[in-house]
Amino acid sequence: MSTLTTNYLAPSGREEAWRFTPLKRLGGLQIPETSTTSEISFTVKSGASSQVVFKEIDSADLTPSYDSDDLITKRVRQEVARTSLLTIAKDAELTEPIILGRYCTGKPQVSRLVIEAGVNSVSTVIIENSGDAQIGEEIEIIVSAGAKLNFVTLQEWSSDAIHLGQHHALIAKDGEFNSYVITVGGSVVRLNPTVDFTGEGANANLFGLYFATAGQHLEHRIHVDHKIANAKSRVNYKGALSGKDAHTVWIGDVFIHKGADGTDTYELNRNLLLTDGARADSVPNLEIETGEIVGAGHASTTGRFDDEQLFYLQSRGIPSELARRLVIRGFFAEIISKLSNETIEERIMDRIDNELSKVGV
Repeated sequence: MSTLTTNYLAPSGREEAWRFTPLKRLGGLQIPETSTTSEISFTVKSGASSQVVFKEIDSADLTPSYDSDDLITKRVRQEVARTSLLTIAKDAELTEPIILGRYCTGKPQVSRLVIEAGVNSVSTVIIENSGDAQIGEEIEIIVSAGAKLNFVTLQEWSSDAIHLGQHHALIAKDGEFNSYVITVGGSVVRLNPTVDFTGEGANANLFGLYFATAGQHLEHRIHVDHKIANAKSRVNYKGALSGKDAHTVWIGDVFIHKGADGTDTYELNRNLLLTDGARADSVPNLEIETGEIVGAGHASTTGRFDDEQLFYLQSRGIPSELARRLVIRGFFAEIISKLSNETIEERIMDRIDNELSKVGV
């Protein structure tokens, strides 16, 4: 167990970065005085090969490649003694996904994972989270020149889990990073998927799916930093909410710096309210310091069922409950289908169907 000697203060809730987050439900992970463990919790479930190396190293031997203002990331960097390092070899073209499993018990812990995708490599990394975690984490993702990395995180936590983390990607020249954040479990989940471009021709696609039921708080705070010319980004997150006090938060920040000419970016968030008593906060932000761009835009919608879709299905003899589930499946299909993994696709939809049955939708 460790207790911090820290260079930061616990948030009060008045800070912009924390104003939506229920601080009293975080198990003290945001409080420096809370003791934590830093056990290595990942296991390689599949995808091991001669071109993939997974090991533990002293954190002091792996200096972070970016600065972070995130409180949880600062805590992780101060406390974690051993870092998990996943390295994918140069020019590797992996046909099978690398699956990292993580089952966490309900004691406060911190974790750091670094993923390095070698030059011109092609790979998929899937992280499967389960258990009643109380975890703060940092995942640093380095996409080298010409590499393509599909990165999937599945938050299938137990109903009382707490998960706070930053997932930061640095994308080099002509690199491609495709992120899929799927959150269908946990009491409080607060994730910050962030992106930096380090070379021209870099491309980031950030997709997300979340489903909140009664009492759940699911928060995703995206930041895409366009400092490099001729880079492209797309953000598309979809969420559904059902039940009293179900709460989701989506913050989408895109910053196009002076000199980032040729930037092409768009962000979208859509939320579907299934019952009364649920709340979705959606805040897209776009800051542009140069007019020499290809395009930039954002959109956000929050609404209820499409009555025309329901009427169409029911008019063809489909019962109301089944019709609603079909509409929800259709709403999520755009994101789910991009996973290109039938087993995971069906598992996620089965989990959503199970949650729907609990709330009578």
